[in-house]
Amino acid sequence: MTKVTPIILCGGSGTRLWPLSRAGFPKQFLCLSGEKSLFQQAALRSSNLGNSDIKLEPIIVVTGEEHRFLASEQLREIGVEQDRILLEPVGKNTAPALTMAALAAMEAGTDPVLVVTPADQTVADTDAFNSAMQKAIAEAQNGTVVILGVTPDKPETGYGYIQIAKAEAQNNLYGVIQFVEKPDASTAQAYLSQGSYYWNAGIFILKASIWLETLNQFRPDILRATQVAWDKRSSDQKFFRPDTDEFTAINAESIDYAVLEHCPNSNVPIKMVALNAGWSDLGAWDAVWNMLPKDVNGNALSGDVVTTDSKNTLVHATSRLVSLVGVNNLVVIETPDVVMVADKNRSQDVKHIISVLRTNNRNEHIVHRKVHRPWGWYDSIDEGGRFKVKRIQVKPKASLSLQKHYHRAEHWIVVKGTAEITNGENVVLLTENQSTYIPIGQSHRLANPGNIPLEIIEVQSGSYLKEDDIVRAEDLYGRV
Repeated sequence: MTKVTPIILCGGSGTRLWPLSRAGFPKQFLCLSGEKSLFQQAALRSSNLGNSDIKLEPIIVVTGEEHRFLASEQLREIGVEQDRILLEPVGKNTAPALTMAALAAMEAGTDPVLVVTPADQTVADTDAFNSAMQKAIAEAQNGTVVILGVTPDKPETGYGYIQIAKAEAQNNLYGVIQFVEKPDASTAQAYLSQGSYYWNAGIFILKASIWLETLNQFRPDILRATQVAWDKRSSDQKFFRPDTDEFTAINAESIDYAVLEHCPNSNVPIKMVALNAGWSDLGAWDAVWNMLPKDVNGNALSGDVVTTDSKNTLVHATSRLVSLVGVNNLVVIETPDVVMVADKNRSQDVKHIISVLRTNNRNEHIVHRKVHRPWGWYDSIDEGGRFKVKRIQVKPKASLSLQKHYHRAEHWIVVKGTAEITNGENVVLLTENQSTYIPIGQSHRLANPGNIPLEIIEVQSGSYLKEDDIVRAEDLYGRV
């Protein structure tokens, strides 16, 4: 029986899907197709690979420190067992991330096959996906590096390509001649016509020891540095953190550049399995439009949307009515704090808006108006010169940190549920329509002792209302 450890690489910020995707709540955690996020879909696909020949080990997730609670909570929501969540202090691309996961997977003295998948893709045909994966796993057990290649259906310029040797095809396994970078339009059309080029899906299947051996062959600097960072790791329940200084010193590199592109011209056996499963990486808004169901005019509409005489348009409305008259081939994304309109053919260029926001020191590319926290969320619904109004929801049995503020006072009004409030030396229970006042400098905590979500309205007043005016004395979630 083959032991298999799924590895989900859950980094990246998905800038081309702004304004829904932002650094604080990136693309992989969004529900763009169906009721589950892309990360949850990836976790469910990975957790369903077991059969009579495959013993499936718990999933290992690699993500950023700032997204640890998002990842953990989304796995809990779908009931997927999580072995370890490895937290990168800084992004170093995929090669160091996979190296940490391989080292973690081998700690029990085993050498499992690693099924390495990104967290931000969608697959329409799960049966076809499972079939391709099972062939890949069986081949990887023999020591082969296996990659999935998507059969192209258009001359796509946004993907890397894999050139295969058709004559070596056997049981849907192909020899790999070379990896090719993102081509221009005419080259992509030539690849499509030749029929021996596949899109690189970024999904890899190989034994943990094979990854470490091949990395040592081609990029020993990354292996050594990652090993040192991992050996100095710390842990907090299921969260594992490599040493920050050592990890920061690692050279950033992708799995492809570090290892895979060297394999066809080396002694490392590498094969490709063709994947025909309705795959998409949803890299930009035009890809989202392609994936979504459409009306008779080719419009993909989500939320409160009214259109007339409009065609081939994607509209996502989050918080208000969006109406369109006589437009064609647009992308319209509405959120409570941002409206983005783009020509669908220029969806890739949305990333340039992010550059402008960074240059102007704005934060709309970092956080939404509604900000998620491990205890729940808050939505900043109004703000003026010396006041801010938030709607806050606290999960059942959850609690904010014990904290104080040097520059603001807070008024809390309970609108739903029961609040346990620590206010200095006093602890009180408040229910619907009751309120309290937290003076400047007073230690306080908000907790939900009940079994339903707690909602309050918070009114802040003072000379400085930024989120960094928080001094935590105690915190259930280990935040500084």
